[in-house]
Parts: sequence; structure tokens; C-alpha cells
Amino acid sequence: MRMTFLRLVPLLILLSWPLDAAVAATGLQALTMTTASNGTQTYSLSIQALFLMTALTFLPAAMMMMTSFTRVIIVLAILRQAIGLMQAPSSQILIGLSLFLTFFIMAPVFTQINTRALQPYLNNKMSLQDAALSAAVPLRKFMFNQTRESDIKMFGEMAGHDAFKSKDDVPFTVLVPSFVTSELKTAFQIGFLLFIPFLIIDLVVASVLMSMGMVMLSPMIISLPFKIMLFVMVDGWSLVMGTLASSFYM
Repeated sequence: MRMTFLRLVPLLILLSWPLDAAVAATGLQALTMTTASNGTQTYSLSIQALFLMTALTFLPAAMMMMTSFTRVIIVLAILRQAIGLMQAPSSQILIGLSLFLTFFIMAPVFTQINTRALQPYLNNKMSLQDAALSAAVPLRKFMFNQTRESDIKMFGEMAGHDAFKSKDDVPFTVLVPSFVTSELKTAFQIGFLLFIPFLIIDLVVASVLMSMGMVMLSPMIISLPFKIMLFVMVDGWSLVMGTLASSFYM
């Protein structure tokens, strides 16, 4: 799965980047060799390869903004805050967990991109531009399924577009911010629901301590073990991961 994703990197970048017809026709020639009249040879890096290497810097942003990564990492961060653990699990663990859960959720989309675009392009059955357009179809479908129409309408009006007649008329410049906004809303809604049971435990512990006159003792110290025990007893990690994975509409 990881190797398949790495092979999809060029196509994922080209989805949100305009393609030049000449580049699509000739391909990306990484190294150019020139032979002088005296027999010496000089090598130079082509502009197309330099452009592709520069575009690779946008890969982390595309990974976060065009996949399920945003929702997953926000929910896990809110969950850690709700339990009351500041450093456990660490941020590195949360990011790694979110990354591989994103691979799991996006596996059907990546499989379609590999079948429809990457393999035909590697077998010289499709041009680079056509491969990028074919790869955009399953990715756009995934993003549209998670995006609220109100967000698309808002960003479309801000960009000066009239009402879109179909989903094909929505450009990536409107779809991506609409998708991210919808993901933020959904992530905070899930985080709110996760926060409620832990908040109830904090309120109960604080009320008990107040009634006992132990006002100098921090309720967080007493409630933390109970919240951890509750989360473990209900198999919280499996519930959270399963809920996150099933919350996406393919």
C-alpha cells in the first residue's frame, strides 16, 4: 500500500496544477545531454524536471488538505485533550496513527487512481494530461461526498462564480477549501461528542470534592484515572478508529 501511494505522488500533485500541452505531449525529460563539436559532453537539468521537483514540496499540503487526514488528526487531538493527557500519546504517535489510518480510508480511492490513471500512463497507453484528468475523477468524488453544499456555494460566490450546474463545473480552487472547511466542521462535531462523557466525569469528581471540603485538591488528579479506566473498559481506541473510518462516505 505504501509503495502504491508513493507511485501516485506525481499524479496527486498534477491534479491541482495546470498542465502545459507541450509538456503532456513530450513527457518529463529529467536530464539533457549535449555533445559539443570537440566531443565533450555537458549535462543539464530540464525545466520540466525542475518544475516537478519544486511541485513535490506541495505534497504534504495536498496530503493533509485533500484526504481524510485533517478529520482524523483533529479528532485524535481533541480526544487526548478530553482525557486530560497532555503528552500521551505523543504528537508523533498521533500523526503516524492518523497517516496510516488515512492510507486505510483512502485505499479505495488510491486503487481507482492506480487502475484508471497510473497503470495506463506507465504502460504508455495514456498521456500525462489525460492520466491526471482520470486520476482526478475518484479523488473529486471522494471530496464531494464529504463536502457540504453550503460550503461550495459560499466559496463559489467568494470566487465570483455563478451557481454551479453540476459537480464537474466546480474547480479544484473552490472544491479544496470547501472540503477542508467541511472536514473541520465534522471533526469538531465528533470531538464534541467525545468530550461529553469525560466532561461528566470531571463534573462529578469536582462536585464530590467540593462536598467533602477538599477545595485545594485538583479534580484533574482524581478524575484522570477514572477517565483512563472508562476509556479502556469500553475499548475506546477501537470505537474511535472504527467510527472515524466509517464516517467517510465513498
